[in-house]
Amino acid sequence: MGRDYYAVLEISRNATDADIKKAYRRLSLKFHPQKNQEPGSLERFNQLAEAYEILSDPKKKATYDKFGEEGLKGGIPPEYGGSGAWTSGYVYHGNAEKVFHDFFGGDNPFADFYTVEGEEVNASFGGLRGRGMKKTDPAIERDLFLSLEDLFYGCTKKIKISRRVMNEDGHTSSIKDKILTIDVKPGWKKGTKITFPKEGDQGPNNIPADIIFIVKEKHHARFRREQNDLVYICHIDLAKALTGFAVAIETLDGRLLNIPINDIVHPKYTKVVPGEGMPISSNSEEKGNLIIQFEIHFPQKLNSERKRIIKQALS
Repeated sequence: MGRDYYAVLEISRNATDADIKKAYRRLSLKFHPQKNQEPGSLERFNQLAEAYEILSDPKKKATYDKFGEEGLKGGIPPEYGGSGAWTSGYVYHGNAEKVFHDFFGGDNPFADFYTVEGEEVNASFGGLRGRGMKKTDPAIERDLFLSLEDLFYGCTKKIKISRRVMNEDGHTSSIKDKILTIDVKPGWKKGTKITFPKEGDQGPNNIPADIIFIVKEKHHARFRREQNDLVYICHIDLAKALTGFAVAIETLDGRLLNIPINDIVHPKYTKVVPGEGMPISSNSEEKGNLIIQFEIHFPQKLNSERKRIIKQALS
């Protein structure tokens, strides 16, 4: 009874061309004598090469499917329509390394491999130690713009990326979309990096790049952030600076603070309100401070009477 080349590749008889390539790719690396020194691995490696050469060629495969190994190698009788080279039968050349090299291409057939059953390949071929191994693409960095409210409460951001992925045949690729989810934690600062390992473009000779999102803070209408503190700029006239007043500030979480200012406000004066700043990322129950800075608007001119009154009040 003839040899079952489908069984050699561990596939069914209705396997597609992609299935055949995928099976040879997996098994040829597994049983390559450079990676597998167990008894029988060399014989299995040669069998895999012969099976792949037959089943990957439409004419050889069609002949094998109809007439089996005997018909393929013994030749097809003329009454069955055999003609040309097929009438004399197929002869396997016996060079399994050539089949392996032609399948993967390049100076180093191991160049197309990165993992075998989850373990990193560290191989050389033909004396070219270290050459042709897969290289990791440089990281791809993208800005992630977040509002202060996003960073105050925390939120979830979903980002769609389009990337090139390898098809099942291991040779062709296509563009596919993928959704990346980022869980923003309360208190994250600008410059925080979120890394998605190996989510870049795939290719036969590369390890996909990491995609890194870097937090950037959007401009806010009321506050400026300094580390864990929030800075609020209060505009006042000179009369308030000298006589006192109350500042009304709406917080990021929608509360209204009324903060009395009883001191004389000079140009370098600041008011610190503890615990009204940003959450601290290491402990979101704690917060930084609210720092109120003041811009004093002086009158552009004073008439003589007002000057006299001010002099009298300050003397």
